[in-house]
Amino acid sequence: MDEDPLMDMDADDPEPAELVPDVAAAVPRQAASADVLRAIVREIPELEEDKPLLALLASSVDGNVEMCLQVMQHRIDLSAVRAPAAAVEYARRLAQRGTPLTTLLRAYRLGHARFSDWLLKELAGQTDDARLISATTLSMSRIVAAYVDQTSEEMVAAYTQEREHWLRNQNAARAARVRRLLSGDRDVRAAEATLGYRLRQYHVGVVCWVDDAVGAGDELIKLERAVGTVAVQAAVAGDPVFLARDESSAWAWLPLGIRDRFDSAEASTANVSTDIRFAFGDPANGAGGFCLTHLQAMAAESVALAARPRAPRVVTFTEVAPVAMMLGSPDLLRGWVRSTLAGLAADDEHHARLRETLLVFLQCGGSYKATAERLVLHKNTVQYRIRKAQESLGRPVAGNRYDVELALRASHWLGAAVLRPGTAPAQPPGKPDL
Repeated sequence: MDEDPLMDMDADDPEPAELVPDVAAAVPRQAASADVLRAIVREIPELEEDKPLLALLASSVDGNVEMCLQVMQHRIDLSAVRAPAAAVEYARRLAQRGTPLTTLLRAYRLGHARFSDWLLKELAGQTDDARLISATTLSMSRIVAAYVDQTSEEMVAAYTQEREHWLRNQNAARAARVRRLLSGDRDVRAAEATLGYRLRQYHVGVVCWVDDAVGAGDELIKLERAVGTVAVQAAVAGDPVFLARDESSAWAWLPLGIRDRFDSAEASTANVSTDIRFAFGDPANGAGGFCLTHLQAMAAESVALAARPRAPRVVTFTEVAPVAMMLGSPDLLRGWVRSTLAGLAADDEHHARLRETLLVFLQCGGSYKATAERLVLHKNTVQYRIRKAQESLGRPVAGNRYDVELALRASHWLGAAVLRPGTAPAQPPGKPDL
């Protein structure tokens, strides 16, 4: 088989090396830059829509085209080359706006391809020698690829540094503004401008944390992603506010717009890391509601933390409101629960079943049938458990129903924290512990 003569010519041979500067010098700078810019905004229209930055993008393209042509025309060592100032500034501005880094890198890939077309077009006008065209193309491709690679690394560094700086400053400003809101400042317009969030709507406050965080350093990233996932599942009315509280916990607010209902069951956490816990407030409206739902979420969190490790992954204020409000004095709460429940406050499996059945019985309005259906038990079993529960209480439930129900709710959530150690009494022969 005959050898391909094109493969014999090294791209660094004198002929193509001499031809590269001629090609670079002949490329029309302005026309090439304008064409590259058009190609970029055609494929990434959001860059053209940002009118304040469009002129800076054009300057960035001009600078990169000119710099790359100068490198080829004058054989400048790339190690001595730095990205154009306009290009660096454009990367910084995109970081400030939160434009994804992938968008910036895609713009460079598109620009690279279009700029290469101009080089090849000019090369075709310089010679018709196929071997020379091939070798010169390889030389130019290596130079342009190396320039774009080096410049892209500088853009990534500039973008990342500015993004981190911007987020630190933004988070500090947002945290200060949120704390001012929580302390009673109602400058709604200033708060909305700082937070980038509309206060004149319904919100749901969220507290989230990583259970047993080990300080791996990525907890806040996990939490922010988790809040975003919950927001998507709940189909909220915009982007949530996310505010780091410490290295493993955060506050958030989900915007509901005009919707005044929120079902935490619909805000699925199925796709969220299993070590993340949530506490939700109730929907509330306006700047005052922004503060109220946050306080409710904090109260729900306090119950979840007190109930560890028995607490479910998601706790809502609606579920635990009375218990949350009683947690201000744990010693008083413990004493009150034990006094109210008497023998039923024993922390063992037997009394736990009796407490659960009695709580559902009270929540069902004293209906044995409804309780049996809810617990999937036989009606006789429910009647037996209610009788045994009242025996442990030492009195009929009817005489102190509301206190008993509240004490049962506290024991349901807080368990051993409010109960007394106990062992179930031995069952009489032939009588199972139903």
